[in-house]
Amino acid sequence: MFNALVLDKNPDFSVAVKAVDDHFLPAVPEGLGVTVAIDYSTLNYKDALAITNTSPVVRSWPMVAGVDGAGTVIDSEHPHWKPGDKVVLNGFGVGETHKGCLAEKARLNGDWLVPLPDAFSTRQAMAIGTAGYTAMLCVMALERHGALHGGGEVLVTGATGGVGSIAVALLARLGHVVVAATGKVGETDYLLGLGANRVIDRAELSSPGKPLQKERWVAVVDSVGSHTLVNACAQTSYGGAVAACGLAQGFDLPGTVMPFILRGVALLGVDSVMASLALRQQAWQRLAQDLDLALLDQITTEVSLAESIDAAARLRAGQVRGRLVVRTRP
Repeated sequence: MFNALVLDKNPDFSVAVKAVDDHFLPAVPEGLGVTVAIDYSTLNYKDALAITNTSPVVRSWPMVAGVDGAGTVIDSEHPHWKPGDKVVLNGFGVGETHKGCLAEKARLNGDWLVPLPDAFSTRQAMAIGTAGYTAMLCVMALERHGALHGGGEVLVTGATGGVGSIAVALLARLGHVVVAATGKVGETDYLLGLGANRVIDRAELSSPGKPLQKERWVAVVDSVGSHTLVNACAQTSYGGAVAACGLAQGFDLPGTVMPFILRGVALLGVDSVMASLALRQQAWQRLAQDLDLALLDQITTEVSLAESIDAAARLRAGQVRGRLVVRTRP
């Protein structure tokens, strides 16, 4: 028996930490299955939506929540993995269509796993989690476009969230001038401590604005969407780029093509769920190289599996700073 955070709809929605057995583990195609003892998981925004049942994230019932996990292989049919290997899992529909990692044990497709970099403990890997891995994908996308070559300010929206916090830390460590946008003005010292050069109120970006505005940013990491993303594009300098990876304000895009056709601004979509294995491995190696691990303690709050239900509600309500790491074992 092992504990798991189980979501069910039979017929009404329910969420609880339950003791289940190995028969509860999901099926995996023959020859690909890997059973992992999960040390730590996380709570991401998508997890919060699933656990609070406020968006149709889950598409198979019953479901174990948790899109992220880090731990040790205890059994493997997959040729690339053996017992004792340390691994990280992010995305691939885990916690949505495939039972996830907010549990003491998970059964996963070995093709989805990435080796845990030597630089990280399993706890540190989950302090980074999908949020930090996504932030790194955003930075890499901006680098590939060339938007981070040279000087100028780089904007990070939703800066006190998981993606935003790690994006600020990464960009600052890489030597860029970082402007952090947040609605939590009381967190200014936190953001400056992560490396932000200055902090602005998200109200500057969150309401409808002109199609073209004063050029302010050479690049943007946006996890907010809606009017914030539109204004960020309208304020991006000629030839700059905006990496979009989230929808905390909304999934709409109420803007115009003006920044794209008059300033050559590029809107770079960043998907972390189905990114290629090669891109995932590159992102995790870059995190090991470019992230100041000493900052993780400032970014991270740890909760138990039982506490994760209430923590998900706080995250959904915008009451969480940085990252939530979930300790899956007592």
